[in-house]
Amino acid sequence: MLQRWPASLTWRAVEKDPTAFQSLAELLEISVEDLERLRTIWGRSFSATLQRIAHKRCRIGVRLLSGSLADYRLATRAWWDNIERVCPELNDRPVYFISSNTHSLPNLLTGFALRHQAELQQFLDRKENGDLKAEWENITSGQVPSSQENFWYYMLKKYQQTSEGRHLISGQAAAETEAGIIRVPSEHYFDVEAQRVELKKLNPAWLDPRLNDEDYTWLAQSDALILNIDYPLGMGAYNLLVKIAEHAQPILGVYIMGKAATLNGRQGDVIIPNVVQDEHSENTYLFENCFKAGEVSPYLQFGTVLDNQKAVSVYGTFLQNARIMDVIYREGYTDIEMEAGPYLSAVYEMARPKRHPVNEIVNFYNLPFDLGILHYASDTPLGKGKNLGAGTLSYFGMDSTYAATTAILRRIFKHERARLKEANK
Repeated sequence: MLQRWPASLTWRAVEKDPTAFQSLAELLEISVEDLERLRTIWGRSFSATLQRIAHKRCRIGVRLLSGSLADYRLATRAWWDNIERVCPELNDRPVYFISSNTHSLPNLLTGFALRHQAELQQFLDRKENGDLKAEWENITSGQVPSSQENFWYYMLKKYQQTSEGRHLISGQAAAETEAGIIRVPSEHYFDVEAQRVELKKLNPAWLDPRLNDEDYTWLAQSDALILNIDYPLGMGAYNLLVKIAEHAQPILGVYIMGKAATLNGRQGDVIIPNVVQDEHSENTYLFENCFKAGEVSPYLQFGTVLDNQKAVSVYGTFLQNARIMDVIYREGYTDIEMEAGPYLSAVYEMARPKRHPVNEIVNFYNLPFDLGILHYASDTPLGKGKNLGAGTLSYFGMDSTYAATTAILRRIFKHERARLKEANK
């Protein structure tokens, strides 16, 4: 594209002439705002960098870490063996599987930050935390409609990064152990941490207020476990869930939470798909998502819940461009991510007596377990190119993440209570 830049215009003119700058943006098929961001990033090297790009041919290749299917299977088996060695009970007790992150589940289930609010308040009152103090005052006064609990979870993380707050790292680990939560760090192979939660050991008094709105004494009767993993991407999701399903039986629910790019929403929205087109298997999966908008929206402060959406599971977000996304959007797909399709291929093999098909329309019906997928919008690629990593205050990222995690945990509690009630008839 840059090679088509008119010879009559100098590269220096781009920096001084607004008309030339706009012409360059049109040549590159990007907005003036995005080109301005590049100028901010490159600074004085802006024009020189553009010249180097224009005069040097570049080839970009992607190298796989493992070269064969056998290598992936060996890595998957080693990953599971490590978990099984620490948590052998996963083999013979009911399991609810969650793919999410490693922080929201323990925070909601132990309420550790909320029980150390006084110490965190002292840290907040320090002079260097003036911006955070102002944010807290805006939250408590109602000027910012953010969750107070999310704020303290954020403050706990910040405090633990200081020398004075490091003791709370071990304190939090002890609280998690007392609540039946075991972390299994990944060793070698897949960099995917796992967490095992024993429902009967949860302390109802410790639960986040968004969960603790009913009597949970029945949890003591449960023999079920939650297996939560730090969500993998692409075919890694398929490999891991298939391996888990081979050993953990019975699986009572599969709940997927992950990031996505939205083509019709905003950052911080929560997307609930019921159609997933998978580029890996070339299948289109139709399924009844167990989550409805009304189960997420009460816990979402900033964004909107978009249900009945259509998602595309791509090989990689790096491979997408504006033209491809325009085609995707015109076909009615509004949710671009990387793991739902591979997970659904694994779900097929958990429910059917054969390997998942290729290039078919698959309609899931009468699944023997609960199935739910929640995506939180982290990027708006057809918009300004911003993402949730652009800011921390106001907790846009935490808002949608914790709303989705709350919905998942409430769903598990509801399902487990009904299961125990049925078993005791």
